[in-house]
Amino acid sequence: MIEADRKEQFSYDGWKKCAAFGIQGLPVPEQYGGSGADILTTVCGLEALGYGCRDNGLIFSINAHMWSAEIPFLSFGTDEQKDRYLPKLVSGEMVGVHAMTEPMSGSDAYSLRTRAEKVGDCYVINGSKTFISNAIDADVTIVFANVDPSKGAAGITAFVVDKGTPGLKVSRKLEKMGLRTSQTAELALEDCRVPASCILGKLGMGAAIFTASMEWERICIVAHQLGSMQRVLETTIKYAGSRRQFGETIGKFSAVADRIAEMDMRLECSRLALYKAAWLKKQGKHPLREAAIAKLFVAESCVQNCMDAIKVHGGYGYMTEYQLEREMRDAVGATIYSGTSDIQKKIIAGFHGL
Repeated sequence: MIEADRKEQFSYDGWKKCAAFGIQGLPVPEQYGGSGADILTTVCGLEALGYGCRDNGLIFSINAHMWSAEIPFLSFGTDEQKDRYLPKLVSGEMVGVHAMTEPMSGSDAYSLRTRAEKVGDCYVINGSKTFISNAIDADVTIVFANVDPSKGAAGITAFVVDKGTPGLKVSRKLEKMGLRTSQTAELALEDCRVPASCILGKLGMGAAIFTASMEWERICIVAHQLGSMQRVLETTIKYAGSRRQFGETIGKFSAVADRIAEMDMRLECSRLALYKAAWLKKQGKHPLREAAIAKLFVAESCVQNCMDAIKVHGGYGYMTEYQLEREMRDAVGATIYSGTSDIQKKIIAGFHGL
């Protein structure tokens, strides 16, 4: 993992192995090659993957693929679109992603400058997208564009754009602090012409599609962090029980023992919060508040646990060889993607009329 992280190498082998194991197909019905698992089962599966796989970038790419491509197709696609894309997305033959974020829109997701204008029986899309995960490897991209700015969010429409479509290109690869094995890039759309049949859902449904996918994403995208937190905790306990200073193992010192206790507490509370949000979604509810709480708490807890693990390991924790510094760099991303921690707090406060 050290060299892959350094060279920003995406693991196609790992991608295929996960697909063969059924990871990418967890939430997709059997008729499209998936297992039809409910969201709570999916969360548990991704947690286990996070525990067993150290390649957090690969897992992040899988999440981006599932929540920004598979779920929108499954929830809003026509029968033809589902039959065409879902089996290949599930099998790992295709890589999918959506393109929402723009240089001038981040947390204000619907202030899009990318425009789609109707010309005959086609739409011509012009604009740029940034921070797009899987963009370099994507076989299909769901592009969100503004068809009618005067309607605000109701003017946003989602378009299915295949790889190789004239006018769609990767304009710049982006280098990241963490999750470096997941490819991130900017996209440029220059007179990108797509037929009206490439609209996902209906005209003006872009905001609804994005919101529906984000409900899944905010619950599931941090599930693997439960597994990585468990692994980091076990690694830290083992080290504290074997490293000796001043004639005894460092785990006997209250400062170290307290830190490990806090790591355990954060992990357990993270797991309970995420399981609750997933359970409510499984019951057919729309747990926007609970999903925001879980996303916020898991993301921040994972960063703090990684920092505590580094502190327990001392100088060794700071070294690349022990891979804890990479775990921390990877963890920071979750406080930003799929809605920053500040945005999650804003959502939570909104439920209290604030």
